[in-house]
Amino acid sequence: MATLTSALERVKQELDQYLPVTVIAQACVAAGHRWRRRKFDPVFTIQLFVLQVLHFNTAITHLRHLAQRPINAAAYCKARMRLPLAVLQQLLEHSAAAIAGATGPRLWCGLRTYLVDATCALAPDTPDNQKHFPQPHGQKQGCGFPVPKLLGLFDAYSGLIVRVVFSPLYTHDLRGMPGLHPRLGLGDLLVGDRAFCSYAHFALLSARAVRAVFRIHASRNVSFRSPRRPRRQRRRRRVGPSRSRWVRRLGRGDQLVLWTKPRACYCPKWLPLRPYLALPEELLIREVRWSLVAHGQRTRVVTLATTLLDPKLYPKAKIAELYGLRWTIETHFGELKTTLKMRRIKCQTAAGVQKEMVIFCLVYNLTHALMLRAAGRQRVPPDRISFLDTLRWLLSAAPGAPLPDLLVNPRRNGRHQPRVVKDRHDGYQRMTVPRGLMNQHPENWPGRK
Repeated sequence: MATLTSALERVKQELDQYLPVTVIAQACVAAGHRWRRRKFDPVFTIQLFVLQVLHFNTAITHLRHLAQRPINAAAYCKARMRLPLAVLQQLLEHSAAAIAGATGPRLWCGLRTYLVDATCALAPDTPDNQKHFPQPHGQKQGCGFPVPKLLGLFDAYSGLIVRVVFSPLYTHDLRGMPGLHPRLGLGDLLVGDRAFCSYAHFALLSARAVRAVFRIHASRNVSFRSPRRPRRQRRRRRVGPSRSRWVRRLGRGDQLVLWTKPRACYCPKWLPLRPYLALPEELLIREVRWSLVAHGQRTRVVTLATTLLDPKLYPKAKIAELYGLRWTIETHFGELKTTLKMRRIKCQTAAGVQKEMVIFCLVYNLTHALMLRAAGRQRVPPDRISFLDTLRWLLSAAPGAPLPDLLVNPRRNGRHQPRVVKDRHDGYQRMTVPRGLMNQHPENWPGRK
């Protein structure tokens, strides 16, 4: 068991392997950050920040016990405030590239595959957080929490976070995609849910020579019948003809169609009008459909749109298997929010909230680096290595200790359980008016007569 004195040394050892001191200094210089030679320089501040988040975002007053040295909480907070967000973003991308380069890339049919999705967290109820990340509309003022939204780009094989973009809660996921597009290029494949399926998004990715696989948006009607005729439905639901032009049939539930660009009045809000007008008038898209049949469950029909047009290089069965990997991004978000406790952020400002969430992603990448090393030695896929077991070893291992065999999670294909919680946690009532108004009238507190 490692002592508290070695906790900081262990963090330094893991950081130096993928983020050397020179890399951190270069990132600060590139971002225009200037600092004096003091105790809380950028390197030591980032090391303490990682140590704090690694211990499940513990209190700042706990750091003096973990690092075994006096740490002034106010000075540490000011040092974190001085760090530019661009520095942490660059370090996150560098860590993903360094870890992936150490383990070697893994391709799907010769393409680097990325997953994209968004998740939310809860921030303290402060004026600055409310201004940048407003609370949900259904909550009364003073009774809710600001909700920052994180859009993340993940490596499909290693699970590493490549880049993140922040936005308020009621922001469409596509609005943050221009911030992720520079990371994609020739030979890349992007997989996402139906929120990312639009003509403009497909056109922008095609301009970068990026392949894409998205689930068909609910507003788009897809017909595999020829000739194209409206299907007879119930009176409550009228389905019109398909808005695409049929080109060629590739097999059962597999076809090539031409999507036409909507008129300029339907330009999406996340894309300026001038780039939208420069998009091509038509796109060749492949539509794939299959059914998911499982005992005791309703049969679901999945329809995908993709720019993987060659049925020989990319068979329908392989595309269906590829889209099944999309759910792993939900597991990664669970590791961030449930295991690392990112569901609740502690910073009081919007800039601090974003920095704290980036450090969470950096700690997540460092943990996945150990998972990749263990998976290579134990000859199992990286997603089968237990994230929690890896995190526990990282918290307890002494500096220089060899990586042991980590816990391997079994495959649970077809597992289907209701999403309910048995534990009631507590019986306290929810706040319906701000606390200040409640203190003015104590006789009206819940439970008092």
